[in-house]
Amino acid sequence: MIYFKELINNWMVVPKSNYHFPLSAHERINLLADPGSFTEWDKHLVSIPFLGFNTPISYREKLQNSKNKSGLDDAVVTGTLSIHGVKTGIAVMDFSFMGGSMGSVVGEKITRMIEGAVKKKLPVVIVSTSGGARMFEGIISLMQMAKTALALGRLSKAQLPFISVLTNPTMAGVMASFASLGDIIMAEPGALIGFAGPRVIEETTRQKLPKGFQTAEFLLEHGLIDQIVTRSEMKERLAFFLKSAMFCHK
Repeated sequence: MIYFKELINNWMVVPKSNYHFPLSAHERINLLADPGSFTEWDKHLVSIPFLGFNTPISYREKLQNSKNKSGLDDAVVTGTLSIHGVKTGIAVMDFSFMGGSMGSVVGEKITRMIEGAVKKKLPVVIVSTSGGARMFEGIISLMQMAKTALALGRLSKAQLPFISVLTNPTMAGVMASFASLGDIIMAEPGALIGFAGPRVIEETTRQKLPKGFQTAEFLLEHGLIDQIVTRSEMKERLAFFLKSAMFCHK
């Protein structure tokens, strides 16, 4: 048993089992940022139901419900912060807003953050959690995969580092685009990471998947991510790599 106050003080990680509960975008920023260093960008951007997607509950209603639930205008918060003194472009996704799905606003905010980092010569950290592309925006949501990847190409051309942090879950179009393109890819323990979910793969291939398939531990063992980092160690680890990379950049 653990008291909720103790859980909060431990950044929503159960001490005995090391189980990592979700964090909101702003909780994650508080975990990583030096005090008072975070400046938010593009807070005003909001999604609109431009396709008129026909469902029993309209997209407009779903957006409003997610805003009420999460306190956010969309599924990502972007801006700049300092991590142990290293100024960094940051994007943090929030699963409580429509499952962290990537629509036009999520892709635009991440792209603008990366482009701003290139102009300011800053490294980039993106913390991902998502069920994938937002079906209510159709092909527009899928376009964000290419748009964010192209922006990261410009970051790479400027020889600025990108560290991708994968949390539970990071799936589908997000994992198939910017989340998998980090110069260093970290994951939290036990995070589910992949494209299609395990049940979908088993039903499609009619084969039993290996134990632990698509967990961070399985991906580390097979060379698809670089490190598994606990939440309590994440800020220190990011600071180490960012300082090392920016020293080389100079």
